[in-house]
Amino acid sequence: RSFKTSSTLTIHRRIHTGEKMFPCADCGKSYKSSSTLTIHRRIHTGEKMFPCADCGKSYKSSSTLTIHRRIHTGEKMFPCADCGKSFSFTSALIRHRLIHTGEKPYSCTDCGKSFNRSTHLARHRRTH
Repeated sequence: RSFKTSSTLTIHRRIHTGEKMFPCADCGKSYKSSSTLTIHRRIHTGEKMFPCADCGKSYKSSSTLTIHRRIHTGEKMFPCADCGKSFSFTSALIRHRLIHTGEKPYSCTDCGKSFNRSTHLARHRRTH
């Protein structure tokens, strides 16, 4: 593989060595590049530099904004292998797949009844 700059090569090599030279002063978590640390630091500062042009909501990273933009564009890039229905987010596809598998991972501790969504369990719990 080739790289345009020596610094890019150095960062790439850290993938193989596991070396993380940029520790966060607040929590101690370490990163392979200063740019990744800068993004992480926004967790502590609350800084959100990437606003959505459609709704104004702001995000800490451009990748998170890109994912959010799917709400506005309607882009659905995660199809269900069983029925073909597509989803904008992997989390929605994973939740949908429970319909096909029949899996109900959320159980009521009072009566044992199971549900495929945590929100359904929460609604059920109010009946006890």
